[in-house]
Amino acid sequence: MNRLRIRHSTGFHYDGKVTASYNEARMLPASGDGQIVLFSHLGITPTSSQHHYVDYFGTRVTAFEQLDLHRELSLTAESLVELRGRSVPEESITWDALAELVEHKVATVEALAQRRLTAPPDEVAERARELAGAAADPGSAARAICDWLHSEVEYMPGVTGVHSTAAEAWQHRKGVCQDITHLALGALRTVGIPARYVSGYLHPIRDAEIGQTVAGESHAWVEWFVGDWQGYDPTNAIDIAERHVIVGRGRDYRDVPPLRGVYAGTSSSRLFVTVEITREA
Repeated sequence: MNRLRIRHSTGFHYDGKVTASYNEARMLPASGDGQIVLFSHLGITPTSSQHHYVDYFGTRVTAFEQLDLHRELSLTAESLVELRGRSVPEESITWDALAELVEHKVATVEALAQRRLTAPPDEVAERARELAGAAADPGSAARAICDWLHSEVEYMPGVTGVHSTAAEAWQHRKGVCQDITHLALGALRTVGIPARYVSGYLHPIRDAEIGQTVAGESHAWVEWFVGDWQGYDPTNAIDIAERHVIVGRGRDYRDVPPLRGVYAGTSSSRLFVTVEITREA
């Protein structure tokens, strides 16, 4: 068991006065899938009215508007989450059984459709088919594909941007967790394995000391469907365990951005982000 406290601050510094802004935040985890949320709170400055709901994919959303003049919008999400070991299936269903299941589940059909951010380049799609053809079952194929991408794409911030596609990241063979996850999603969907994007946090230290606060960041990984949903972190080539905190799920990053909105007023803004993670038990 692992208990993590997460403090995630983000927002915008505006170069001038903003007359109004309308926003959605996806920054608070929910209980389930090996995690129990003991506490969570989202603070917004300037203070504004909030509307809370759970979106189509099961992610907690805070919608809010700010109609007073302001030069900065600041959000701080604080969560205390208890994490327990997540089970990893020992056996996967057959390819034929998977194809039959997919036909009868809306969620898996949606998780097979390629999108602009996930569409894989031909080289990735071809290699994914080779690995799937050599695998005994879909689960083994999914892991082999993700591990291959882990070996091929170097983790390097600053090379890609939040709107970069899987194909663009592959050209550089460099990117961040979002890029590697998009490549994995595109490759898995190419071979008929439903896959979805997961956003959250990863404690960067495997055996962190209790009470130690470290700098962290938002993280992304995949879940594939082989009779049940199974999570895997292709950026680090590890199973989802007691260091991963799930916040949201979707078809790609566009379904789960921590903060999204529109504003009226000045023409430019600067995003700021900090994440602190503390192991408490």
